[in-house]
Amino acid sequence: MYPVLFEIGGFPIQSFGVLCALGVLAAGQVASRTFERAGMTRDNGIRAVVWCMVAGLVGSKLWWLAEQAARGTLGSLSDGLFSAGGITWYGGLLAGTGAALAFSRVQALPLRRVVDALAPAAAMGQAFGRVGCFLVGDDYGRTSDVPWAIAFPEGLPPTLEPVHPTQLYEVAWLVPVSIWLVWRLGLGLGPGPGRGRSPSVLGEYLVLTGVGRLWIETLRVNPTLLGPFTNAQLVALGCIATGAALWIVLRRRDAAAPA
Repeated sequence: MYPVLFEIGGFPIQSFGVLCALGVLAAGQVASRTFERAGMTRDNGIRAVVWCMVAGLVGSKLWWLAEQAARGTLGSLSDGLFSAGGITWYGGLLAGTGAALAFSRVQALPLRRVVDALAPAAAMGQAFGRVGCFLVGDDYGRTSDVPWAIAFPEGLPPTLEPVHPTQLYEVAWLVPVSIWLVWRLGLGLGPGPGRGRSPSVLGEYLVLTGVGRLWIETLRVNPTLLGPFTNAQLVALGCIATGAALWIVLRRRDAAAPA
C-alpha cells in the first residue's frame, strides 16, 4: 500500500490526508449543486462541507482515541493523535451532524434543507475517506481466500495474510448511495408543492449508510460489545432506526400540510 505518497523537504505527504482533501473537494462539488437545488447558494454548500468535514475528522479521531484508552491499547497520546489511521466513522458522524446544526443556526438557514442537501455530499466524502483508509491499510477485514483479498504488510496493524479489502467494499456502497440521494432530492425541498421525491434525504442517508456498515462489519474482526454486535453495528442499527423514524415522521407531516 501507499501510506506515504511522497516527501517535500523531508516532510511526508500522507495518502490518507490527500484523500481527505480530495474528499472535501468532491463533497463540496456535490454540495454546491444540492444546495442550489434546495434553494440556497453554492457558497453555502461549500462552507457547510468544510464545517462538517473538519468536525467529522476531529470527532472520528477523538472517538477512536477514547476507544483505545478504554481498552488500554492507546500507547502514547501523541502517536495516536498523529497516526495516519485511527478514526471511527460514527465519531465523525456525530461530530459532523453537530457541525451541520451549528452551521444552520449561524447562517440562519432552514435546518431541514441544510441536512438534506448535505446528505449526498456526506456519502461522497465518506467514500473518499475510505479510499484513504485502504491506502494506509487501516480498517481492513478478516482473513479471506477470495481472489481480490489483499495483504497489508505495512498496515495499521500490519498483516501478511490476505484479507477482505472492506474499505473498498464501503466505497462501492457509498458512491451509488450518494448518487441515489442526489436523485432523491427531486426538484425542491420543504413542505407543500414541489416538495421533491423524498420526505427526508437525511433519513435515507442514515438508513443506507447504516445498512452498509451493518453488513461490512460482518467481514471485519472488531470485538463484540453487546451480544453478537460490535460497537459499529450498534451505531449502525441506531442510524437505521433514526433514519426510518425521521423519514416516516416527515412524510406524515408533509401529507398533513395544507397544499
